[in-house]
Amino acid sequence: MKSTATNVEGLYDQAKKYTEDSIELYKLQAIDRTAVILSSIASRSALALIVVLFTLFLNVGISLYLGTLLGAIYLGFLVLSGFYVIIGVIVYFFKKEMIEKPIANLVIGALMQTAENTSKIALHEER
Repeated sequence: MKSTATNVEGLYDQAKKYTEDSIELYKLQAIDRTAVILSSIASRSALALIVVLFTLFLNVGISLYLGTLLGAIYLGFLVLSGFYVIIGVIVYFFKKEMIEKPIANLVIGALMQTAENTSKIALHEER
């Protein structure tokens, strides 16, 4: 009778440890996925900031140049502003295809890539 009780107790302890280890693994996987996504967002944000600053100064230069060609500086800024209004309207109507889907695919791809890497590591550890 003692051996059965000991076996059940040992089995219970192993199941408890397995559950605790599984929970810890899921926590670590969540941390890993979050870190990958946040670092990707940070690097892309820094790159976006550089592109925005470059574009800003380029647009000021183009506006000043167009203004001198048109005879009044403000006209150059108005022409360029009109161009950006047209671009804004186009982006508004195609925002799902141009912005939302690519960002969703990027996030899903990052999550799936991290999940694949984590499952490969888990399989390697089991061996």
